[in-house]
Amino acid sequence: MSEVARTPAQIEAEITRRRQDLAATLDELAIRVHPVTIARDTKAKAVSALDSTVGQAYVAAHRALTRARAEFVTEDGSPRPERIVPAAVAAVVLIGVVAGLSARRRRR
Repeated sequence: MSEVARTPAQIEAEITRRRQDLAATLDELAIRVHPVTIARDTKAKAVSALDSTVGQAYVAAHRALTRARAEFVTEDGSPRPERIVPAAVAAVVLIGVVAGLSARRRRR
């Protein structure tokens, strides 16, 4: 295979182009590893993760509240006493037990 001979001007132009490419690459690397850039990227990732987590928590909470409401209210919006009264009694008993245990602990 014969290689095409390049003129000194072509070689010099190639060297200049490669030098410019290398300088651009070094500039890009300097920006990527700069502490401000790293901090900004890290903050953006954290905010994005937090937004996603908060969004998922909101959806889960809304779904749970909708299910709970459906247990105690009919579709037309009227309360269901047959479910509300036992739940209220259970809540009062639970609060009484917790208060009793708490008072018992304080006496010791």
